[in-house]
Amino acid sequence: MPTLSTSSLRPLYTAAQVRELDRRTIAGGIESFALMQRAASSAWHSFRSRWPQARSVTVLCGSGNNGGDGHVLAALAMQSGLKVQRISLRPLEALTGDVARAAELASAAGVGLDKWQPNTTLVGEVIVDALLGTGLAGDVAGEIKQVIEAINASHQPVLALDIPSGISADTGAVMGLAVEAACTVTFIGDKIGLHTGDAPAYTGEIDFRPLGVKAQAFFDIPPSAWRLDDELLGEVFTPRSRISHKGDLGHVAVMGGALGFGGAALLASQAAARLGAGKVSLATAPEHVTASLMRCPEVMAHGVRGGADAGQLPSQADVIVVGPGLGQGAWGQAILQSALQSDVPLIVDADALNLLASHWPDVRRDNWVLTPHPGEAARLLGCSVADIQADRPAAARALQRARGGVVILKGAGSLVAGPSGLVICPYGNPGMASGGMGDVLSGMLGTLVAQSDNIELGAWLGVVVHAQAGDEAAKTAGERGLLASDLASYARVLINP
Repeated sequence: MPTLSTSSLRPLYTAAQVRELDRRTIAGGIESFALMQRAASSAWHSFRSRWPQARSVTVLCGSGNNGGDGHVLAALAMQSGLKVQRISLRPLEALTGDVARAAELASAAGVGLDKWQPNTTLVGEVIVDALLGTGLAGDVAGEIKQVIEAINASHQPVLALDIPSGISADTGAVMGLAVEAACTVTFIGDKIGLHTGDAPAYTGEIDFRPLGVKAQAFFDIPPSAWRLDDELLGEVFTPRSRISHKGDLGHVAVMGGALGFGGAALLASQAAARLGAGKVSLATAPEHVTASLMRCPEVMAHGVRGGADAGQLPSQADVIVVGPGLGQGAWGQAILQSALQSDVPLIVDADALNLLASHWPDVRRDNWVLTPHPGEAARLLGCSVADIQADRPAAARALQRARGGVVILKGAGSLVAGPSGLVICPYGNPGMASGGMGDVLSGMLGTLVAQSDNIELGAWLGVVVHAQAGDEAAKTAGERGLLASDLASYARVLINP
């Protein structure tokens, strides 16, 4: 596999970083009002591309630059022959700077201006949210909250400018209440908060418009994170050498499946095999060996009654996947102890994470991948799930600093924190919220880490392949009823050029 590189990934920025990019662009010779006009023009193009038949629009404008973008868009809509309802949170005489200039431009184009009132009816076929942008400092309240409630109650499609009002641009958390958009057109630098946390339920389709600003040219403003792209798969999964043999393709050992919990380990083992591992071994409770042979005879199943039985398996493997169906009893503790004593890379999931939190709170290593969901992450960090979800990027980084290696914080907009920084996976769907999905991810990770010279690259690939396999499966038969065992066949197609 190629070496780790962010060259094919999209950079993501915090709100403060984007404001600095904006400031420097203006200082470099582009007039601030011209940049506002670019933003409005890009948003109008996005509007027309998505709703070409719309004949009316309601534009809700705040008092900041986001509102200025809305005023200019309202003028463009009027010039294109649409019926425009323009509503401002502040009267015209209270506006200043570029926002006042934008509002006057819209008035000169013949667009009416109404001050927001609690009884205002939103009449447009499409609503444009130009209320807050990235300027949100705390939970929405008062008049802004009333406006957002009215937007959501209208049940009309919404185009959000830069970010849906009420969503944190840095964390993706809902700050009390947020606009539910059908499309978000975001400017200059893509925001990290658009892609994780609660945001995926509010952004709709994301349309990134850089406005001619080359953010990465400002080398002293490094991206806060990176967005994984499916193009990565095409770069990595090139045809195999014609003289490949199974010894070249990685030996994955899956350790898990306590009595009564065998399914999780079987799912992980089969996923590892389907992703192209040269060999897959399974250390599980003896009672599950027959089921493993019937389900996937290619997996070498070993019945183990404790850590002593499992002790030989780690030394033969290139990667150990430990945790699926492990349980938290004496058997699971012994199996995890055996894995921790090995120096090969580990993929740690499920009950192995809970055991780390309770029995190995200080263990740290560089060659493992931890794969917690928010509940497991909260136990590892000694905080609440609400704390994790309030700032998922910070939680992923904190866990990686504390435990080393690579951390995958699962959920909508899964995050991968490693030595190279933070990346976000934009793929996946609600149909994947079902039992066994994490076990399949662990098995896939096992193979891809075994075949990579860099566990961080293997983690990136595993997250993308897993999420995209779920998306492909959902396209075929829908999200409801999607099973973890459905993913392996779709993943196999994705990794074969």
